[in-house]
Amino acid sequence: MTITATALPKSGEEDGTVKYAGIGPLALEAGGYLPNVVLAYETWGRLNADASNAVLIQHALTGSTHVARGATDEEGWWEQLVGPGATIDTNRFFVVSINIVGGCYGSTGPSSEAPDGKPWGSRFPLVTLRDSTEAEARLADLLGIAAWHAVLGGSMGGARALEWAVTFPERVNRCAVISVGAYSTAEQIAFAQAQTLAIRQDPHFNNGDYYDGPAPEHGLALARRIAHITYRSALELDLRFGREAQQQETPLAAAVLGERGRYQVESYLDHQGTKLVRRFDANSYIAITEALMSHDVTRGRGTLREALSRATADFFVAAVDTDRLYFPAQSHELAAALPGDVQVHTIEAPIGHDGFLTEIGQLSRQLRGAFFA
Repeated sequence: MTITATALPKSGEEDGTVKYAGIGPLALEAGGYLPNVVLAYETWGRLNADASNAVLIQHALTGSTHVARGATDEEGWWEQLVGPGATIDTNRFFVVSINIVGGCYGSTGPSSEAPDGKPWGSRFPLVTLRDSTEAEARLADLLGIAAWHAVLGGSMGGARALEWAVTFPERVNRCAVISVGAYSTAEQIAFAQAQTLAIRQDPHFNNGDYYDGPAPEHGLALARRIAHITYRSALELDLRFGREAQQQETPLAAAVLGERGRYQVESYLDHQGTKLVRRFDANSYIAITEALMSHDVTRGRGTLREALSRATADFFVAAVDTDRLYFPAQSHELAAALPGDVQVHTIEAPIGHDGFLTEIGQLSRQLRGAFFA
């Protein structure tokens, strides 16, 4: 399926609803190849006559393209920033969000049909964040967008925004990088590998070819537990759960290990794992996690300063003060290496990394003044 600029919605009736575009074959940085890539995306607002009001918002690891409600009843994940009259005012700006290649919300991914009619499964290639940027640039071409007024995102979305600004500097006028650094560190790669290994070691994984049988749900749920610990702060977990037992369960009353009850924090992690299993594909979790492992804006571009010197955008960098996945120090390192004098804005949130979602409204005034006045 291919779209043209004339296929853009004429009113707000399609705001916040998923659309699809075929962007053709994609040769990949690591050597793989996808013969026919489809991207799922959502839009809000109208593209103006000179296409100067387009804003790209990039989702995080297991996020969807549903940034804001639009014409739907489903709450979006950045409602505090996007909508009519909001910081990113959809009465003024044309907002786009694209599901990453490898995902399971409509873009080509491991569960998609390969040329032989079967799911890609174990045959799905490694897609880097740089590859996903190339794919998204083609969609921008189809939409008639030569340059973005702004590209922004948090966590993996921030890494994608940064890659856009460095790969296509002439196409990004402003770039907001929130709660992520210039590259994935050894520790972040280690956490990611533990998650992907949890899925791969599930008895139902079958090397990724499980679509005609049971899915590796236990492995995916375990991966989410590991991830969620890094998304929240120690303080938040202590304040919410402490050492309390789950209701009607007794962690210290069991004749054998397998019969003990859970602490509240264990029940909480179980719940987070179950929620993800209901909405996400295990292979896509691996594909996108390994794409984030690939995040390194310097790859093939010299030092960090040399790599970032390619960018011509105005930058907005922010960090969550209690983040223990992407430490604020990484945001400061990024800001210091960017051209010009770039300050680091702070989201104050006791919960940790997920503050880039729950407390993003703290940046509304600063973002409006910097990018959306």
